[in-house]
Amino acid sequence: MSLHVERFGGPGGPRVVCLHGVTSHGRHFAKLAEALAGFEVLAPDLLGHGASPYEPPWSLEAHVDAVVEAVDAEPAFLVGHSFGGRLAFELAARAPKLVPRLVLLDPAIHLLPHVGLWAAENARKERAYVSFAEGIDQRYVESQLQRAPRELVEEELEGHLVWTEDDLYRYRYSQSAVVAAYGEMASQPPPFERVRVPTLLVLGEESYLPYDHLLDAHREALGDLLEVVVVPGGHTVLWDALEETSAAVAGFLSGDR
Repeated sequence: MSLHVERFGGPGGPRVVCLHGVTSHGRHFAKLAEALAGFEVLAPDLLGHGASPYEPPWSLEAHVDAVVEAVDAEPAFLVGHSFGGRLAFELAARAPKLVPRLVLLDPAIHLLPHVGLWAAENARKERAYVSFAEGIDQRYVESQLQRAPRELVEEELEGHLVWTEDDLYRYRYSQSAVVAAYGEMASQPPPFERVRVPTLLVLGEESYLPYDHLLDAHREALGDLLEVVVVPGGHTVLWDALEETSAAVAGFLSGDR
């Protein structure tokens, strides 16, 4: 099942594979890629999202298999946001030698059951809007955005929140795939000890997605291999804290750790 892949930067530089969260798409990482000068950045649309196939299965294994196929199973730095963070973590646990460094952006490594239920139930609601502007307004409410510049959100969603045949704006993703993903995120992840690679963990200071129940275990398993950065705003750190997040990622991937 071949995924659509967005590509940024020229070939030949260190390779970075970026995995987006549910309801998003590969171009979510376009601004981050601008901060990664000299890197080759690949950002697939995940199963059920964007221009990639929508048909099931939508299991963690199916998602990871599709990503591995799309990027040719070559060594690469991995960056994952939210659900993409869980997928990046799963891929690193499967083949740590292919992942020299791992970046987790407010990751959904293991959703608490009540959080997973709330998110899945919320994802069942149809998101259809009479205008693009209405859709953007609602995105600020739904994503609890606090600091994201409106022009940044509009630019990214220009090709993702689209006019449909019934004269409404809708996102390019399958609601069924999104609901299934929240169930997968509530499953038990691999132990942190299996992912002993240099890791940058970026957490939104006011994110709705808790990480407190995992942080101590993550630190204990990785020790000095784990770097934790807290940025202003909520869960979507590349919107609420683009500058701070991009600087942290660029520094981590360019460093000698």
